[in-house]
This record gives sequence, structure tokens and C-alpha cells, in this order.
Amino acid sequence: MIESPLQLLLSSAVGIGVLHSVIGVDHWLPFIVLGRAREWSLRQVLALTAACGFGHILTSFALGFVGIGVGAAVADIQGIEQSRGELAAWLMIAFGLTYAAWSFARGRRKQAHAHSHSSGLVHSDEECEGDAQPSKAEGALTAGGLFVLFALGPSEPLVPLLMVPALDFGLSAAVAVGLAYGLATVATMLVTVTIGFYGLQLPSFHKLEKHAHTAAGLAIAFSGVLLHFLHP
Repeated sequence: MIESPLQLLLSSAVGIGVLHSVIGVDHWLPFIVLGRAREWSLRQVLALTAACGFGHILTSFALGFVGIGVGAAVADIQGIEQSRGELAAWLMIAFGLTYAAWSFARGRRKQAHAHSHSSGLVHSDEECEGDAQPSKAEGALTAGGLFVLFALGPSEPLVPLLMVPALDFGLSAAVAVGLAYGLATVATMLVTVTIGFYGLQLPSFHKLEKHAHTAAGLAIAFSGVLLHFLHP
């Protein structure tokens, strides 16, 4: 059976969405390492992944339809997406390094606090609890920061996937192709994050748990570096 041009576009959109999400380390690594470091449940990690994924898609979706509405060329919109990609890469690097530095400093404070206990110094209960683990507010701030990063980050394959069908088949075809790409992207992110989340429960990773937050920050920064090289 021969597929119609629109069916081919839809199939291509799904395939590109899957491949783009698997290859793009920034689409899954930050969620895995943060989820394990902050001891979030898989449900919490997947909820954040889905929110960030849809935010990531919707901004490019909106930009693509603005381009269609004003009659802009694909190259013009892709130029904007490349600029957004560069900004998102540097922000992700900054976010990751800041998180790693904060985590490292917090770990040093906890070590000093434990040493003072062993030396017989007295501390209040509030100080001890404050050193025990990061607060829920810090976790919410971290999740919010990651969402903003993904909302700012572009999804370049989506722009031509929207604009070409709009020219040839109309807006309804562009919407269908965009939805196919978006759902494939988010679904792949969720599957990849689930696999990685359980992978980090292996015994070989347990010895890294006391450095989990610092490692998570460095992993996010590394994702930003990779994203930077994808947007030269």
C-alpha cells in the first residue's frame, strides 16, 4: 500500500521526534540525575519530564505558527531557533554549574557540622534539620528552573515540519504533523527517563550517592555543553 504525502510526513515527524529525543542528551539526562539526587519518585520525575517536554514543544510550535501567519521563510524562523538554542545551552551550563557549586558547598557545611558534633559542640535542632536534607522549596525551585530552561530551548526540527505541510496541505495538516512530532518526542523522553531512572538504582552507582547533587549539577552542565556543540 502506497502512503500519501501527508502520511509520509506524519511518519517522518514521529521518527524525527523519537530520534531527536534519544540523541539529545539534554532531553533525558537532567531528569534522571536530578530525580535520583533529590530522591523523587518515578511519578514525580515523569511529571516534570512531561511538563518540560510539552513546554519545550509548545514554544517552537507557537513560533512556527507565527512564522506561518506572517509568511516568514523557514530559514528566518530557524535562525531564531538557533539563537534560542545557543541561549538555552549557556543557561543550562550556568544552571548546572551553579547547582553543582551549591551542592558541593552544602556538602562541605554538612561535613563541618558533623565534625563539630564529634567535637562535642552544641547546635540547635533547627540547624541539624537544616543540614539533614534539601527542603521541598529548594526542590520546587530546581524543578521550576529546569522547566524554564526547556521552555526557552528550541526544538528546531519542528519548524520545517510545521511550515512545509502548511504550505502544501493547509493548517490542519501542519497541526497534525506538529502533534505527531510533539507526542513522539514527549513519549520518547518518558521512556528514556524511566529506563535511566531505574538504571541509576544499580549497585554500582550507590557509592556515588553522597555526591549525587554535585554530580547531577555537573551532568546538567555537560548536557548544556553538548547542546552548545549542536548549535554552532
